[in-house]
Amino acid sequence: MTTLLGRLGGWCARHGKTVLALWVATAAALISAAMVFGAPTSNDVSIPGTDAQRAHELMREGFGPGYSTPGGIVQIVLYTPEGKLTDEERKRAVERAMERIEQVPHVVQVETPYRYGGMAASMQIGLITVRLEGHDSTRLAEISEQLSRAAEPARQAGIEAVPADASTPADKEIKTGPSEAIGVLCALIVLLFAFGTLVAAVIPIFTALVSIAAGLGTIGLLGHVVDVPKQASIMATMIGLGVGIDYALFLLSRHRRLLADGVPVHESVRRTVASSGGAVVFAGGTVIIALSALLLAGFPLLRTLGWITGISVVYAVLTSITLVPALLGILGHRINALRVPFVGPRRRTARHAAATGMDGTTGGGTGWADLGNWVAKRPWRVLVTTAVVLAAMTAPALGLKLGTLDDGYADKGTDARRAYELMSAGFGPGSTGAMIVVAELDHRIADTDPPALVVQTLQRRIEQTDGVAHVMPAKVNVSGRSVLIQVVPEYAPSDPRAADVVRAVRKIEVPGADVHVGGEVAGLTDAVDRITERTPLVIGVVVLLSAVLLLAAFRAPLVALKAAVMNLISLGAAFGALALVFSYGLGTRLVGLDPPPSADASYVEVIFFSVPIDGYIPLMLFAVLFGLSMDYEVFLLTSVRQSYLRTGDNRVAVAEGLGSTGRVITSAALIMVAVFVAFIAYPDPLVKVFGVGLAAAIAVDATIIRGFLVPSTMVLLGRLNWWCPRWLDRLIPPLSIADHGDDGGTGSGGPGDGPGGGDGGAPPAVRKDEPLVPAAP
Repeated sequence: MTTLLGRLGGWCARHGKTVLALWVATAAALISAAMVFGAPTSNDVSIPGTDAQRAHELMREGFGPGYSTPGGIVQIVLYTPEGKLTDEERKRAVERAMERIEQVPHVVQVETPYRYGGMAASMQIGLITVRLEGHDSTRLAEISEQLSRAAEPARQAGIEAVPADASTPADKEIKTGPSEAIGVLCALIVLLFAFGTLVAAVIPIFTALVSIAAGLGTIGLLGHVVDVPKQASIMATMIGLGVGIDYALFLLSRHRRLLADGVPVHESVRRTVASSGGAVVFAGGTVIIALSALLLAGFPLLRTLGWITGISVVYAVLTSITLVPALLGILGHRINALRVPFVGPRRRTARHAAATGMDGTTGGGTGWADLGNWVAKRPWRVLVTTAVVLAAMTAPALGLKLGTLDDGYADKGTDARRAYELMSAGFGPGSTGAMIVVAELDHRIADTDPPALVVQTLQRRIEQTDGVAHVMPAKVNVSGRSVLIQVVPEYAPSDPRAADVVRAVRKIEVPGADVHVGGEVAGLTDAVDRITERTPLVIGVVVLLSAVLLLAAFRAPLVALKAAVMNLISLGAAFGALALVFSYGLGTRLVGLDPPPSADASYVEVIFFSVPIDGYIPLMLFAVLFGLSMDYEVFLLTSVRQSYLRTGDNRVAVAEGLGSTGRVITSAALIMVAVFVAFIAYPDPLVKVFGVGLAAAIAVDATIIRGFLVPSTMVLLGRLNWWCPRWLDRLIPPLSIADHGDDGGTGSGGPGDGPGGGDGGAPPAVRKDEPLVPAAP
């Protein structure tokens, strides 16, 4: 593989302008097509085979307007701060607004707020219920905006009119904004300190932006084929920006070192792509594998979010091994132009340049090399201390609270947040997440008054269920074989007790009726149950496939297994940080969240309030973080492996590997942390959760894990690190990325010239028939 990548890198360097033009044209074409022909996002949480899905299927069978298609019912919340909605003047204004609403396309029925259940007890808050048919459910936000404009006569009378259930497109679409600019600026500052020249610092930024543009364009067009979640574009931007800059950084660091050693430009590019490019491909492969494993989660929304986010990683890898070499070939030695004073490593001799820590061969004399030597001399103490620190960081994860992020946590000033507040104040917190109970009947009944005995019994049993605040009159479908009852619980959708009410209603048994419960809370409850059931499978597949990929990369089973375990440890620290910020409420206000309205909340609860985390987020975070953490593992192990093949001394190899990669990994981690922290400013709570979790995990992984835990364990394992049985060695394809020297030649020079060196996939340095004695601590 390294030979193939070397040829690809050399070709791109020689035809740099052509490759650059192709990438820019492709990205521009894709992003332009997405802007013109792109499909809207859709957060469909349906899960085939669940009880909530069955309720929604029955709901579409003959219950009248609004129930036949998703999003067929839109409510407009009315509020008058003075007087009552029943006052004559305000009532006439509301009726004029209803007449305007009836003229909006696809509206087939408008229910007045002056009906049973349509007006709050204070008479200051009411609901206009609009039923739609024949509309495109993916355009619901646009229809909602039209309905909101049609309610203008009510506003002219001093009545606030806010659409609920479907906000305006500006509220629902997550678009690019200041966070991306802040992330790019922070990355540029880190790169300036890392390289010291403006030209070198701009290359990773440019390639990452090209890959993001191509990825977002592709995702926008995919909306015509699949339901693309609204968070897909922002997740793709977060991950794509981070890994895109990181991968280019690793390649650029190797190339500049080779240039400092006097290697010609095109030859340097070829060797860089052959060595570091292979590490990039394997690192990107682990991220894609982890995200693809979400296909097994059993939750369509999570599955789609996973593989669509993986598209940004694919583009990041492709631009790294093609566009970066092209730019390096075009620039030549001008890569070091526009040096920034007082920033970055100084211009020294070639020997010293190789020791600056920017991916050099030894890293001698650097702080990271000193740290590597320090760890190598006391591995047991470092291991125990690090384990205690990581355990303390992971402990808060035991208090992680899962639930539903409802509109009560939406950004203040949005229609979604305002409608939530008004409905909660007027009709109770459970009105914002009403349940839909649909019962299949054994015998046909008529929609009569009073209802049939089976319907009466069902309503009574629902009313007697703990946690139910209100039950609406039953509605029988046209066939007389199903009955629909809207149920308002006592709890908001974000309250864990709302899910308990769903489960309690599902347990109701009425002779002649098969009860199903739908609605947002019921659907997310089913999603959490399905994900909980599939989580062991997803984790097992991710760990197994990643270990297999690492085995192919390093031909060392213990190293592959240990890398997977290290990634799981960093995940624990990330979940601990999430629990502290959101579940314990120690940083909810710092990340820009405000508590939902609560009349009985104390002062402390208002300052330190907990925020539930959607049940599917931990699994999504696991997949993303496992892949990203493996990036640094691959680059560190590659350097350690090459040093070991050259010296044959495990302890020296660990110290040299940490010294030669410490600076570049730290720079890469700083960039990724800065990017993720910048995205915390987004108003969407889900993006905030991901930003905190990703930033915490990368910070811990690049410092404590890679700086202390990995080196100490490698020193203790000694030659066992690189042991591989002969039978397994024969089965592994020759794809090793670490058994090659920097020169990419045929067995001469560079790190690949030690034991087992040379091109074409060298054998491991330790065989089954050799002694397996770990180095002394």
